[in-house]
Amino acid sequence: MSKNKAVFLDRDGVINKNKINYVKSIKELEILPSIGVSIKKLKNNDYFVIVITNQSPINRKLITHEELNNIHSSIQKHLQFFNTSIDKFYFCPHMPQENCNCRKPKAGMLMQAISEFNIEPALSWMIGDSDSDIQAGLTAGCRTIKIDDNTNLQLAVDKILNS
Repeated sequence: MSKNKAVFLDRDGVINKNKINYVKSIKELEILPSIGVSIKKLKNNDYFVIVITNQSPINRKLITHEELNNIHSSIQKHLQFFNTSIDKFYFCPHMPQENCNCRKPKAGMLMQAISEFNIEPALSWMIGDSDSDIQAGLTAGCRTIKIDDNTNLQLAVDKILNS
């Protein structure tokens, strides 16, 4: 059976604006421009699009699982306008000091997705805005792109599709 390819996306700073005090509600969610078009391009080129996000506000008791699910549902609703969607959201609720295996820079969430979706890491990419995103992607065997002042998701997707 052939393996699939995926683009793994960090959430905060890649799909939506990063907030110093975390995105804790739909009201605080600001989806970045061109996200719908970029995700649709990936899906049209046979990539799974999977979100891999650290969400320590859950264990910090700043947000509930239900509120996090509402935020992710809101992102999916936004993507419906572009006739596209995220294939799955993986999140780590742990704080750094809990030393779990899922929190980036560890690759636990990516490895779970790789297993569940039958993904070939060498054909896949991790896009994130922090060193921990890049480290997780490299540990899982993916190529990586770091979002910064000179690169957004749209430019990253164009690079992937032209490589």
